[in-house]
Amino acid sequence: MSDYQQRHPSSLNNLSDDALPPVEQHARQYETVRNAHETELIEDYVELIGDLIRHRGEARAADIANRMAVSQATVSKMIRRLNDQGLVTNKPYRSLFLTEEGEKMAKVSRARHDVVLHFLRALGVADSTARIDAEGMEHHVSDETLSIMQRFTEQQRR
Repeated sequence: MSDYQQRHPSSLNNLSDDALPPVEQHARQYETVRNAHETELIEDYVELIGDLIRHRGEARAADIANRMAVSQATVSKMIRRLNDQGLVTNKPYRSLFLTEEGEKMAKVSRARHDVVLHFLRALGVADSTARIDAEGMEHHVSDETLSIMQRFTEQQRR
C-alpha cells in the first residue's frame, strides 16, 4: 500500500469504480508504457549531457556519473550505446558532444521535463518532490496531457 493510500484510505473505494477499459485500449496502455521504459534512460542521459554542456560548457563522464549516482563503468556503457545510436560523439579522455540528433532529443526531453515540473509546482507540490516526480513522469505523459499541463500552468501564472 502506498503512502498516499495509507493517508487516504477512502481513495481505495474510488479506485474500484473505474472499470477495465476495452481490450485494445488496455493493450495500447501497456505498450505505451513499455515503449517509454525503453527510451527513458537514453533520454535522461542525453538531456543531462545537454544540460551540462549548456551550464558548464562541457559534459564529462565523471560529471554524469556523479549526477546520476552511478559508476563510471555504467556511464561508459551508456556512452557506447549513445554513440552507436548516433546521439553523441566523444574521444577518449575528452568531453562528450551531442550530435544533431542528440541535440534534438535533448531539447525535446528538456521541454517535456520543464512542462511537467512547472505543472507540479503550479499544483503546489514542493520543489524537491516536483523535481523527483517530474524525472519519471516526463517520459510517460502523452503530448495531449503535456499540452493541457502547459495550458494549466500558464493560466495559473496570470
